[in-house]
Amino acid sequence: MREGFFNDLVMYTIVQSYVLGLVVAEIIRFIDGQTGIQRYQLLADVPVWAIVLGSLVFHDFYIYWFHRWMHNNKFLWRLHEAHHSTKEVDWLSGSRSHALEILINQTIEFAPFILLGAPAEAAIIKGCVSAVWGMWIHANLDVHTGKLHYIINGPEMHRWHHSDKHEEAYNTNYATKFAFWDYLFGSAFFPDGEKPKYYGLSNFFPSNYFKQFFFAFRKIREE
Repeated sequence: MREGFFNDLVMYTIVQSYVLGLVVAEIIRFIDGQTGIQRYQLLADVPVWAIVLGSLVFHDFYIYWFHRWMHNNKFLWRLHEAHHSTKEVDWLSGSRSHALEILINQTIEFAPFILLGAPAEAAIIKGCVSAVWGMWIHANLDVHTGKLHYIINGPEMHRWHHSDKHEEAYNTNYATKFAFWDYLFGSAFFPDGEKPKYYGLSNFFPSNYFKQFFFAFRKIREE
């Protein structure tokens, strides 16, 4: 029951997720209304397993680079810093993400399923995998995956991404599901047998959901 637990559970996990689901659906309907692409049903006859697997790989590749960009762009960082503001990292920390960041990522994640006519269960399976994986990599668990950490991302590696006061770990471990992106593109940091002692952001960050939302739009020169 860490600080901000109910804010993250109620406002981010339940309220924000529900509202953004409605908004993303309307955006996808607008795109289809302008393009009419859904009528071609390009993925209608593709096996569900193939669609899910392909989406996991391609979307994770996108997330890696967009995540990396957010850490290295002062404007995009404003949207992402909420995710790094919790002083304790647990299964619920993944839910604390700015609404605009989630709006971008989930539109890109789910629009192809609908616009290309994929079976509904493919989108549901992919959404469930993403949700569970987000809880998994942020979980406060002492796990040891061995050599598997070169392929699959987990809490032992991702906790370094959330570390504070460990400068050598700053801007590393961007991968969400597949850790090999970090090793492939030179952003991996995983000291054997060590764990970070500090998490969150050193600077002040508000505790209220609405203040956290608008905090992203403060003037750059204030930093």
